[in-house]
Amino acid sequence: MNPEVLLTHFDRISDAPGAISRFRKFVIDLAVRGKLVEQDPKDDPAAELVEQVNAEWQRRRSEGLIKNDKLPREIRETEGPYSLPKSWQWIRLGDCLEMINGRAFKPTDWLPVGLPIVRIQNLNTENAPFNYCDESTIEQRHIIQSGCFLISWSGTPGTSFGAFIWQRGKAALNQHIFKCILIGGAYYDRFLQIAINGRLDEMIAKAHGGVGLQHITKGKLENLLLSLPPLAEQHRIVAKVDELMALCDQLAAARKEREMRRDHLAAASHHRLNNGSNPEAFRQDATFYFGHLPRLILRPEQIKPLRQTILNLAVRGYLVLQDPNDEPVSRLLMRIRSEKTELLGARALERESSESSLSKDDLPFSLPSTWQWEPLQCVIVFGPQNGISPKPSSQPDAPRAITLTATTKGTFDSRFFKRVDASIPLDSEFWLRSGDLLFQRGNTREYVGMAAYYTGEPGVFLYPDLMMKVRVSGEVSLRYIHLCSVAPYSRNYFSTRASGAQSTMPKVNQCTLLKLPIPLPPLAEQNRIVAKVEELMTLCDRLEVQLANAKTETSGLLESVLHHALKETEEEVVPPVVPTIVAAVSSLR
Repeated sequence: MNPEVLLTHFDRISDAPGAISRFRKFVIDLAVRGKLVEQDPKDDPAAELVEQVNAEWQRRRSEGLIKNDKLPREIRETEGPYSLPKSWQWIRLGDCLEMINGRAFKPTDWLPVGLPIVRIQNLNTENAPFNYCDESTIEQRHIIQSGCFLISWSGTPGTSFGAFIWQRGKAALNQHIFKCILIGGAYYDRFLQIAINGRLDEMIAKAHGGVGLQHITKGKLENLLLSLPPLAEQHRIVAKVDELMALCDQLAAARKEREMRRDHLAAASHHRLNNGSNPEAFRQDATFYFGHLPRLILRPEQIKPLRQTILNLAVRGYLVLQDPNDEPVSRLLMRIRSEKTELLGARALERESSESSLSKDDLPFSLPSTWQWEPLQCVIVFGPQNGISPKPSSQPDAPRAITLTATTKGTFDSRFFKRVDASIPLDSEFWLRSGDLLFQRGNTREYVGMAAYYTGEPGVFLYPDLMMKVRVSGEVSLRYIHLCSVAPYSRNYFSTRASGAQSTMPKVNQCTLLKLPIPLPPLAEQNRIVAKVEELMTLCDRLEVQLANAKTETSGLLESVLHHALKETEEEVVPPVVPTIVAAVSSLR
């Protein structure tokens, strides 16, 4: 491999998801393949270590401690999963250590104090609590001390399997963990740990069990092939691994710090945009934010706050300029009132106005001088009307009723419906028709009151009892009223006013819905706002796709570069990637 390839792409691949953990694995891969440090011809070859191991097994056989079938078997060079330096050897895990399983403790053996019992979680999590036992009841073979070599052979793939060196004092060993005694002095224990954990993927592949706890049999572990370098080289490799892991720690800390600063800057920018009242200051804040958008928005999940900011600016009158030539809101309201008088009658309209009038305490923020606060009831000509909840039907041609999921995202998604047992006349208002605006009457506090409008054909979908339907006047923009209904201030309005016996499904009633404050601009400005919001939301969609594609590309590039590195270094004597890793990581600290 040309080391410049890694250095050239390092800035990009270091920001890929999981890059740090992948770098750590890459270092281990290099270590166990003999590509992390140079080989020294003065080192005693690993073949002598294998002879020491074989001699120890022969001694045990001669003393009657083992049978002949327990003696190490010769390993053909072609059995190894990859090639090794000439001074290295392959050895089976079961040939270089003896494994003793821990004790099968029962809950009745546990005590509040006593000798700590080491379970799998105590290996993986430093602050995991211990169970305790009576030391006098524990056999010596189940006792461990600091420095004891352990192998977890049971657990959750990717988090529990592997080798550990216990460093927390005297303890009792639970089942599912092997206490290991090294044989023949072939391994420096720290390198043996690296060698075993370098084969974790293969260990996990050999595991069996359910979706939770899985196990690797002792026989499969004993047959696992490990690379064995000269003993002096093992110590050099461990020192280099420690150095590079420390650099990875620094890279992880630096990246976390960068992301925290970037997130804080983005949050501060959102706050200033959403809470500013000075038009000149707003323009400066907006120029800064959108001018630095590529630096502030680097992850798909950061798009949601951007969308919320756009909606908030839209309903506050900040997205487009006010035009003094627009028809005043007062005339718009007069036309709506005439339309409603014709539909409802003057007396009903007077009663409606008195029931839904807004007080100053109901108004969440100030508006441009050409705008006016009005309750939702002022702009609707039908509803609210709750839906129905007929029984489900297994008939493929039964009527379709949408589910809550169809509107939870704030847009209508026709994929979410169920067949129901109902016979509803097509002229019934329980059928949706184009222009109907739906509000979720009940849901979690995060989504209760969420709104979406329907633009499809009539007579296709019924709507459920957990939704309320309204229809707005033709004198206002349905899309603008919908923007107001899903804007941050409205989400807060519904969330804080929802109530009910079930904490998981709070509800809002029709009265609450009717009093939803609507910041009403002139109709022409409503249309300009809707056009601007749609333009910006389209840009958000594109940015979201670009970020997702960039994430996929950088992840693919990371794997490609590291795979190429491993593949090419097999043919090299000197490992050129190591100084490249050090230089690249150090440059990002």
